[in-house]
Amino acid sequence: MKNYFLWRNRVLITGALLLLISTHLLWSGVHSGQRVAKPRRLVMAALAPVQTAAARLTDGGAGIIHDYLDLVGVQRDNTRLRAELAHAETQRARLAELEVENLHLSDLLELKQALALKSIAANVIGADASGLARTLLLEGGSDQGFEAGMAVLSTAGVVGKLIAVGPSSSRVLLINDHNSALDAFDQRSRVRGIVAGVVDDGLVMKYVDRSEDVKPGDTIVTSGVDGIFPRGLLVGEVTAVVREGPGLFLTVSVAPAADFRRVEQVLIVTQRIPQPPPAEPKG
Repeated sequence: MKNYFLWRNRVLITGALLLLISTHLLWSGVHSGQRVAKPRRLVMAALAPVQTAAARLTDGGAGIIHDYLDLVGVQRDNTRLRAELAHAETQRARLAELEVENLHLSDLLELKQALALKSIAANVIGADASGLARTLLLEGGSDQGFEAGMAVLSTAGVVGKLIAVGPSSSRVLLINDHNSALDAFDQRSRVRGIVAGVVDDGLVMKYVDRSEDVKPGDTIVTSGVDGIFPRGLLVGEVTAVVREGPGLFLTVSVAPAADFRRVEQVLIVTQRIPQPPPAEPKG
């Protein structure tokens, strides 16, 4: 019966004995020269590679986690720096644009002072998209005192006149539109004519007698007699004069001084140009 008990519980009893022996060895200590220490050295030698590998794996895992956290931090810093750089670029572009606008407004102010007439600056906010007419849309309207028929100028030269005015926006008919016309003269020879737009592009000076002295390179300026544009404003330059063919008048082609596709700010002349009184009938 006792032998059966021992056999049945052999694993438990053997484990308990080994545990007691291990506890004894730990508490009593073993000198390196003792015979009983040899098994421990063998076990330690056998386990050394495993422990080394485990230590390396642990260190490697810790290194990977550390590197991952560093990478996350670097990515976060990169994202922040990119955002700051984009903001700085936006601010730089905005400041550059403000500088350009200030230069344009400064030039308009000089033009306003030279005109000695009441005028208001306005921004160009659009253009005709249909192609049926050559017009620009301005920011500003009747609330600012704009009225249809007022002259529109740029620092480069004459732009056009207001043809439609709303409370906060206005439309300009450009001088190169075929429905536009203004009274002008050759600054060199003082020959007068009517400058109008051409369907294709550019300007033409009409009603110039074939005997008049007009040459390519001459400067065309406003005469001031139409009651819209002040006298002496730059309109354009003569590019060609055709004398051949039938007719009483010359064909005078004029290139506009202003580049209408690049006009950003304009000056609206809000003061009517003084006109001489009509001549009294004789008799």
